[in-house]
Amino acid sequence: MVAFKEEFPYLKAETGQLFEFDRSWLREAITRAANDAGYPSWWLTDHVTESIAFYLRLRNDENFVAFNQLSQTVRYVLKVIGYKEIIPHFSPAPPPVTISLFEIAYTASAGYELAFFDMLSRRLDLLLQTHVTSVLLIALNPCVKHLRGTRVWSRSCDVLRAEIVSFVREKLSVAKDLPELNCSLR
Repeated sequence: MVAFKEEFPYLKAETGQLFEFDRSWLREAITRAANDAGYPSWWLTDHVTESIAFYLRLRNDENFVAFNQLSQTVRYVLKVIGYKEIIPHFSPAPPPVTISLFEIAYTASAGYELAFFDMLSRRLDLLLQTHVTSVLLIALNPCVKHLRGTRVWSRSCDVLRAEIVSFVREKLSVAKDLPELNCSLR
């Protein structure tokens, strides 16, 4: 049995990529659609979001729910509650993909920066092939400390941190045929 985060099944995109369900992502997509339909600060956004979250929690016997099926469910809810004018504006992008830089560094082992950069490069290449629109790279500082084999931040940590940021920027900037890609590093 797979233990899901907050007991939600994964969302599966048409490409086969799996995403974790995130309430804030869905809330943002519904808010954007409501704004586009002429309902700024729509008062039912939180209610619709929680209804969909409850629906997904009930489906925890499944490993994943197709992304298109989730979109159809949201559209159905909007229609049932009498806000079908929002439906044409609801076209959410897949949720952001989260990559832990610390996990990559841990797999590469402390002090093996070349292995880390190779693994990070392969992970980014794989993501770029799936045409994701949003990537969140997390745990940068713990990653740097692990690779440096230190508990205390030092000047060499600053240098490695800058190298990692520069590497990610370079890798993403040379990618061709990409739609708009949002990437944040934390």
